[in-house]
Amino acid sequence: MSTVGFGQPSRSGDDPWGSVRDEGSTARVLLDASGRITHWNKGAGLLLGHTAAQMRGRPATELLADPAAASFCEERPLRWKGTVGLRHRDGRRLTVRLLAHRLREHESGLDGWLLVSPLAGTDRTAEDDQLPRSAFLYAPNALALYDTDIRLRRANQAMEEIIGLAEDEARGLRLSEIGGKPQSIELEEELRQAMASGRPRDVRTRLRSGGESREHAWLARIAPVWDGEGELTAVALSAVDITGEDRAQDRLRLVNDATRRIGSTLEIDRTAQELVDVCVPRLADFGHVDLLATPYLHSDAAPSLDDGLLTLRRVSHRSVREDTPEALVEPGQMWSHAIASSPVRAVLSGESVVLHKDDPAFRAWAEQEPVRARHARELGVHSVLSVPLSARGVTLGVAQFFRYRRPDPFTPDDVLVAREIVARGAVCLDNAQRFTQERETALALQRSLLPQKLPQRSAVQVARRYLAAAGRTGVGGDWFDVIPLSGARVGLIVGDVVGHGVQASATMGRLRTAVRTLADVDLPPDELLTHLDDLVLRLSEETGGDETAGDIGATCLYAVYDPVTGSCTVARAGHPPPVLVDPRTGGVTTMELPAGPPLGLGGLPFESAEFSLAEGSVLALFTDGLVERRDQEMDEGYRLLHEALTAPAAPSLDAQCGAVIEALLPDGAPDDDVALLMARTRVLDAAHVVTWEIPDDPAVCAIARKNIGAQLTRWKLREAVFTAELVVTELIANAIRHASGPIRLRLILDRTLIVEVSDTSSTAPHLRRAASFDEGGRGLMLVAQLAQRWGTRHWAGGKTIWAELPLPDDYAGFGDTLR
Repeated sequence: MSTVGFGQPSRSGDDPWGSVRDEGSTARVLLDASGRITHWNKGAGLLLGHTAAQMRGRPATELLADPAAASFCEERPLRWKGTVGLRHRDGRRLTVRLLAHRLREHESGLDGWLLVSPLAGTDRTAEDDQLPRSAFLYAPNALALYDTDIRLRRANQAMEEIIGLAEDEARGLRLSEIGGKPQSIELEEELRQAMASGRPRDVRTRLRSGGESREHAWLARIAPVWDGEGELTAVALSAVDITGEDRAQDRLRLVNDATRRIGSTLEIDRTAQELVDVCVPRLADFGHVDLLATPYLHSDAAPSLDDGLLTLRRVSHRSVREDTPEALVEPGQMWSHAIASSPVRAVLSGESVVLHKDDPAFRAWAEQEPVRARHARELGVHSVLSVPLSARGVTLGVAQFFRYRRPDPFTPDDVLVAREIVARGAVCLDNAQRFTQERETALALQRSLLPQKLPQRSAVQVARRYLAAAGRTGVGGDWFDVIPLSGARVGLIVGDVVGHGVQASATMGRLRTAVRTLADVDLPPDELLTHLDDLVLRLSEETGGDETAGDIGATCLYAVYDPVTGSCTVARAGHPPPVLVDPRTGGVTTMELPAGPPLGLGGLPFESAEFSLAEGSVLALFTDGLVERRDQEMDEGYRLLHEALTAPAAPSLDAQCGAVIEALLPDGAPDDDVALLMARTRVLDAAHVVTWEIPDDPAVCAIARKNIGAQLTRWKLREAVFTAELVVTELIANAIRHASGPIRLRLILDRTLIVEVSDTSSTAPHLRRAASFDEGGRGLMLVAQLAQRWGTRHWAGGKTIWAELPLPDDYAGFGDTLR
């Protein structure tokens, strides 16, 4: 219908309804919103004797014999029906049947009323009585009538085609007997319920029509039938074939399920399996996913064929049968395809390829791959669909589907659905591959940055575990370290960098290096964290300080244990506090420490806490991934950790470390990276630590050398006397020359011979090159040549210069060093 305004001619004349045939059989008038006539057809002229020219623009109320009949215009219903008294041109009163439609501008482009009244065919004739019978017999919809016993009485031609029986052949049979299928029984029960309730009902079912091997989807409309006296005499069944609509809905549900189910993880194999699981058996009887060894970038040259063959790797497959007889290779195996095969054609063309068993292309493939073709014929494969796995301009491989149980081949609609599903799967597979590559890179980087072998120190026995995060999060920036310090002390550290991936691993490496550098100058834990906080701030500034550049932040815990005094000084920066196992009681406690802000906030202080640890105490330092998960609060994690540490002692610290991981992460797949460092403390025997208070007098150097010689003789280290005396003399002389106040000399027999000279000056010594005629300046150079390591550490009242001298290779007295 043309959309025209009032007073505008339509394509068929000045009446928008002029295209309606049988012009003179209906009186038809159009009114505008004010009730004035805008269109007047020939039928209206025949009815009332006025011409269109006479009536256009006049109020319609002038035609009424009784003006009150115009009330429907005032009420403005959507439609009005009734009889109206009209005045003919010659003055006669006519009572006519009138139907008035309210016209809305947003629906038809018109605003007003359409008035119609039939002029012919208003009386019922004998021919009308014959129409229902013909309509029943030849209606396009399948119709049937069942009596009160649900036995067939009448069926039209469309219903006869569905049931595959003529009306006379099926009359007297129940619906379940006519169909002979479980669905027929269910449908018969629906007829009974409709008859019992007296209410119509709609039922959806699937049945094969007569002589067909393929099921159709049907919408059955069931309605009770009453006679003139109101008695229930039959129940009518009409069936509409909705197979097309039903298949469209199935395809839509399939695509929706694919969107929901594919890509639940970032694992390549699992993602590929999810793809075929969605498609089999709903789309195909067998399906598989094969990937290229190297993804094919569309802007590059096509993958090369080795001797006309393309090699793919099977990643996943699925069959409607449990034994998967269709598969000639197993997941993980490589196999080659001839150039005529549909997988190769799909990869090279980037388009879906459909092969039917009667196609010339199918026969060409069979000639190039006779073994696979014979296997396909034995299975009865009649239709093959290959869809390239392409995402972001890269072809990753191909998904292939087969049909041999279901009789219908792949249709164009099936191809569209498969392409949609495979496109979704390709994006997820590409994400998984990218994630896997980044994860492997981050893991390799992280392994290279983490200590491969922890140094075994006399102060502590250590064990550690590291677990990379599973799932979508990727490798994080957790780290741990054991740092040898002066005076036989040891530094224990664990940290956690914000974020995941290569950026987090690289940041972790930078922080770990910084910690070792700061620890080498013997900074106390709180000062070390302060310097580390400044470093994180500088790194954030260098990367831009936003997420796209790599937002940098970290938590850290640093502990220094002294085996001479048994003291442990700990500071933390937003990190979970460690757990301590007391060897005397077996009790487990969480160490109470000042929290400290995470690294990277800047301007906030860090505090240390000092503890006295009994020999054999076990310290457990860890990152939050051990005690906190998405489904577990940290308090619960600490409770489980306490239980794991109070369990019967494992044969070794390493075994106990593994038991803790197994107890807290039984599935071995943490949500976040987990670093666990456990240390069992040792205490140096007092007989292996000697201290002398030395006056501020150059003459004491001789006394000090005498004391050193006597002590080393008692320790059976006569071979080291000369070197030790020379080093001690230089360090004491340096202290006397540049400091004031008391001087303390300490010897520690550990894995090395440690010489320490302490004074009250805070000025740190440094190496310098002495000129040829200089009388001094060579002392520290000499110490550096004789010692394995040397350095300076500061304390509140001054500094300590220390040097570590090697022990003879055959020295046998070291075993008594530890209690």
